[in-house]
Amino acid sequence: MSQTQPPQQYPQYPPFQQQPPQQVARNGLGTAALILGVIGAVSGLIPLLFWLAGILGVIALVLGLTGRGRAKRGEATNKGVALAGTILGLAAMGLAVFGAYTTFKAVDDAVDELSKSVSDTKTKDTKPAGSDAKGKDDKGGEDGKGGKDGEKPASGKTLAAGDSVVYDDDLTVAVSNAVTFSPGEFAAGHKKGNHAYKVTVTVTNDSKEKFDASLLTADARAGQEGSTAEQIFDENLGDGFSGTILPGKKATVVYGFDAPAAAKNLTVEVTPSFDYDGSQWDLKL
Repeated sequence: MSQTQPPQQYPQYPPFQQQPPQQVARNGLGTAALILGVIGAVSGLIPLLFWLAGILGVIALVLGLTGRGRAKRGEATNKGVALAGTILGLAAMGLAVFGAYTTFKAVDDAVDELSKSVSDTKTKDTKPAGSDAKGKDDKGGEDGKGGKDGEKPASGKTLAAGDSVVYDDDLTVAVSNAVTFSPGEFAAGHKKGNHAYKVTVTVTNDSKEKFDASLLTADARAGQEGSTAEQIFDENLGDGFSGTILPGKKATVVYGFDAPAAAKNLTVEVTPSFDYDGSQWDLKL
């Protein structure tokens, strides 16, 4: 007789429950704010890069605030990084403002200094010949070279032999009367039939700074028609000024000029430097 086997029982498993996906932290904005804030702050330390610091500072500030908002909502985990980026963004903006002020002020000061250096130094006074000499009367010297009845030459006008011109910085230039001389055999600039004249130019530096005398130029025109009087280069003539003149010191150079025999006057123009006005002396021949 056959035996009936009981039915086989299988184990029961609980139903599968699907796990909810984990949310990924969105930390990109806070990290970017920190990086841009660091670069902006470093750029702000360099005055010429103030514009870059300002741009990066604004971006870092916006990204940092947005990153902190994400952290508060639980969407990001780097709240401290976002806060640091925000602070560095503010620092970069402050450095940008300071750098812009420093740069523009430096440029403005440089422009002012350049304007002062290239502006002409005007004449402020003139002295008639012999006005500083002891034992002379008030009529401009023994032979009246200082002008009629001892009158002081008008500033900016043609001066007479021996007169001096004083510039705003107390630099004084004086030109003597013209004296004839015989050029040497190897002299240059002298034309046969013309007369040669020597003129002494004296520069006195009463200013507080040394004067570069090598920039001084002296030119001359002869006669009523004002034809150019060539400069004569001879022994001890024609070299011009060189070096600098210290405050309280003076320097003297003798120039030679070639003028037609019929010329009755020699107009000498001396310009101390490119930033000084030129002054003219009318010398009787």
